[in-house]
Amino acid sequence: MKRMLINATQAEELRVAIVDGQNLYDIDIEQPSKDNKKSNIYKGRITRLEPSLEAAFVEYGAERHGFLPLKEISRDYFQAGVDPHKASLKELLREGQEVVVQVDKEERGNKGAALTTFISLAGRYMVLMPNSPTAGGVSRRIEGDDRAELKKAMDALAIPDDMGVIIRTAGVGRDAEELQWDLDYLLSIWRAIAEAALSKPSPFLIYQE
Repeated sequence: MKRMLINATQAEELRVAIVDGQNLYDIDIEQPSKDNKKSNIYKGRITRLEPSLEAAFVEYGAERHGFLPLKEISRDYFQAGVDPHKASLKELLREGQEVVVQVDKEERGNKGAALTTFISLAGRYMVLMPNSPTAGGVSRRIEGDDRAELKKAMDALAIPDDMGVIIRTAGVGRDAEELQWDLDYLLSIWRAIAEAALSKPSPFLIYQE
């Protein structure tokens, strides 16, 4: 049985671990005294491609370069005319290529932050995934009639075809009009992010939650 262990005994550090018996599945260490970069969005530049790790290293403005796994890179960044199922990492991407990334996990020890190009923007009632059209739906925590009502409300939303949306638990009891208001707000943020990304060369911070 998996358990979450929280250690907040030190004022300058919070540790959250997920364990199953003696097995450690994940650990997250946050230091409130330090600048928290998680969920921040940056325009970065690929500085190194590492085929053995199936990942790219990205300069995005922090002291250490970020780690960007291939599975976290949208096909929008792949070189044109290349078959992603057959091509190597260096055929798909190139060093010096600019990418818009979001910090998925903070820096740990001597390791750089884990990055993703699959952006997610959290609103009051939903999370917008502007480049994940196949993702989305209603949070797994929502069940029964609430889930059915929210799915019906989602059908009435004007969600762009190339984007995905997940309704959060805070969306329970909200009608389609309220959900659309939240969606429009998130879409306006994404448009501003996309415009800012074109405004100047990398690396720089675009958006901070």
